[in-house]
Amino acid sequence: MEMTGFPTSCDIYLELDGKKVAVVQSYAVKASKNSQAVEAFGEKEPVATINGPVHYAVELTRLYATDDAISDGIDFFAMSDFSLVICKPDRKVIYSGCQWSSIQEEGKVGSMVAEKVTLTASNRIEVAT
Repeated sequence: MEMTGFPTSCDIYLELDGKKVAVVQSYAVKASKNSQAVEAFGEKEPVATINGPVHYAVELTRLYATDDAISDGIDFFAMSDFSLVICKPDRKVIYSGCQWSSIQEEGKVGSMVAEKVTLTASNRIEVAT
């Protein structure tokens, strides 16, 4: 019996200028935000909490450059303002405005593989498919 409904490596990819430039084997996302308590004079407890902006830290494992990206001379180190697209059975999750913060490479001759890429995304949206 074949399992369906889970993302595969073809369902996770990096997109730059509307073109798929790399497929990704796996990912992990950490969303965080700083909240701030609002205090009022004479009150023992804060009267409200203000949410700060959300920060998305994403770790990608095993990125493979697409053939088109290789022929276009893709350089992971030069990439900026790209998107991570994660296709799920009923929707796409898109992290946009991405900038990488670290890249770990392990390579063989003629291979365009980045082992781990950590990036920061400025936005996250979900689109129904």
